[in-house]
Amino acid sequence: MDRLVGSGRYPGMTQLHQAVPLVERQHALIEEMRARAPRFVTGRVLAERTGTTVRTVERDVTRLREAGVPVEVKRGAGGGYRLSMPAVVPPVTFSPGEVAALVASLVALGPYTSATARTALDKLLTAFG
Repeated sequence: MDRLVGSGRYPGMTQLHQAVPLVERQHALIEEMRARAPRFVTGRVLAERTGTTVRTVERDVTRLREAGVPVEVKRGAGGGYRLSMPAVVPPVTFSPGEVAALVASLVALGPYTSATARTALDKLLTAFG
């Protein structure tokens, strides 16, 4: 499997400055779909909200789905994208290494990109003690 982030000298690797906008867009897509759930959101609306094109939304949703994010796709009239998540997520236990990985990801994303990113970071930092 290709690494997402690298020096740029190797095929399939993205430099960090290229990865951050991707992560920010994907976070914004997830947040838009979550906020509108259980309704479907059109690619055009998601493109407008993320400042991209419908094709970029399609590529980003494909990446999310390949990673296992539960995004439903409905073609045709009344279609679009929908995040299939429960309204309440059960408690999850993380190892210290997993917490460190999540903290690093949120810091790279920028914890002030959304209120949910900030509260997630606060909770993870609290876990560090």
